Amino acid sequence: MKSNILYGISCLVILAGACNNPSQKKTTASNMKPISELFENYYNEHNRLFPMTATGNGDNRFNDIFPNDISEAYRDTLRQYYQSYLDSLGTYDRATLSENDQTSDDILKWDLQMALEGLKFNDHLMPINQFWSNTITFPQYGSGQGNQPFKTVKDYDNFLKRIDGFQVWCDTAVVNMKRGMAAGMVYPKILMERVLPQMKSMIVTDAKQSIFYMPVTNMPKEIIGNDKTRLDSAYQIAIREKIVPSYQKLYAFMKDEYIPKCRASAGISDIPNGKEYYNFLIKFWTTTNMTADEVFDLGQSEVGRLRKEMEKIKEETGFKGDLKAFFTYLNKDKKFFPFNSPKEVLDSFENIHSKMQPQLNKLFDKVPRSKFEIRQTEKFREASASAEYNQGTADGSRPGIFYVPVPDAKKFNTFGMEDLFLHEAIPGHHYQTSLQQENDSLPKFRRFNWYGAYGEGWALYTESLGKELGLYTDPYQYFGALSEEMHRAIRLVVDAGMHTKGWTREQAIQFSLDNEGESEEAITSEIERYMAIPGQALSYKVGQLKIRELRAKAEKELGDKFNIGKFHDAVLDGGCLPIAVLEQKINSWILSQK
Repeated sequence: MKSNILYGISCLVILAGACNNPSQKKTTASNMKPISELFENYYNEHNRLFPMTATGNGDNRFNDIFPNDISEAYRDTLRQYYQSYLDSLGTYDRATLSENDQTSDDILKWDLQMALEGLKFNDHLMPINQFWSNTITFPQYGSGQGNQPFKTVKDYDNFLKRIDGFQVWCDTAVVNMKRGMAAGMVYPKILMERVLPQMKSMIVTDAKQSIFYMPVTNMPKEIIGNDKTRLDSAYQIAIREKIVPSYQKLYAFMKDEYIPKCRASAGISDIPNGKEYYNFLIKFWTTTNMTADEVFDLGQSEVGRLRKEMEKIKEETGFKGDLKAFFTYLNKDKKFFPFNSPKEVLDSFENIHSKMQPQLNKLFDKVPRSKFEIRQTEKFREASASAEYNQGTADGSRPGIFYVPVPDAKKFNTFGMEDLFLHEAIPGHHYQTSLQQENDSLPKFRRFNWYGAYGEGWALYTESLGKELGLYTDPYQYFGALSEEMHRAIRLVVDAGMHTKGWTREQAIQFSLDNEGESEEAITSEIERYMAIPGQALSYKVGQLKIRELRAKAEKELGDKFNIGKFHDAVLDGGCLPIAVLEQKINSWILSQK
């Protein structure tokens, strides 16, 4: 069953050269450089401007740089960079490009135009929230357990330089937040109150108790003598004199000055140009021209559809009681809590992987070369972390990792584990991300780019493959899949509701409580996430529905010629794509299969 609303969505026109400026002078074939050279230059310059992203992608050339990306000077540099490449793209005659290069041209134009549009909004005056901020991610890099390598003396010296950059960034954040206070560009008060304990946890009196000292504690045995002594001393000094004072300054400012000036409302529409900003974020995260009303109505439609499906499964289990009572049962009954140790939890996920392995080759012709691991989330962050996938590197030096937080194994619920593995691990994020990175036929900027509607839409789509993969034989596990799909449908309603319709935080929490089985604590955290990063949560359902729509179209038009493995290849082999580009690609694939 498909929502009629989805068929009315008009994707952005970024195809067939529509982004070209007809007045732009074209470069003749005799004097133009190959467009592949422009793509390569763009990628290299992008990594220099976004060195933390480069490190995550396995490009270690800029591991000593931490950019002050909220400064006016940096934003001016970005503006010039984006416009320069957009102008350069306009000089190429699209008709002379190969099909692959035409797609790359479409994608890069989309990226550049969206980036330039985004710079019109002053989000740099709101640089810190409880969900996505450098104040949270920098400790992950500095722990030695994340993307930042700590294998050589140079690696350790690189991060010391990044600490210098982080100190400058923190000083700029205070200045920017003061400007934001004056302009009414502030977050909801409740979110900033959540930030305070995060800041406080970084303030230590003993440098050796800091997260940032962990790489010294776990220093490779090859680093010895004067190097080891010097680095030990340098890290303790950096923690005492740079990191701790930076967090102390931020903590005091936020507690005493910033939070009293924060707003009570939940929605981004209450800041200057907030409605325009939210419309931009819808476009950015969904890669469509959907309106907030379309998002809201689609969510309501999907919530209604999924409630009916959940009622059916509840009845199949023989449970006596309404849906809300069933939610409580799933979260309270002891039979859903069989674990006694983190190892048992991880082993259970391994068993899911093994169970579906024989079916994977039937659904996927191409599988990643990249290695895959299941790990328990590190202790320093697992109390507030969700299960997540951390991409590996294209060269195989770092595997793709499915992180599972297990603060207390006895409280880990089996309900929905199969669905979670499909989404975060295989064939969700690990297949999509790894195949994209490994695809040498794509220019590098496409091997490492990301669009929420495609990436999260694919992962949510793979949740629906459970029965085809030999899973969901237990009705409770299938109900878990429906519950997670419901969770993403609810997001459409509450996100648009808070940011455009005046919904309060409490109203959004209650809507979620009425329609899904998550605990009130988990739902509250989710709603506050949507308050902090408007629009991001919309990407999952919009992308999933489009991929399901395209599969249904292919099955109908191809009949006996439809091959599920080839369809999945067609979806995945171009890497992450805006929705309009994906739709054109699959339509062309259908024609080719006929």
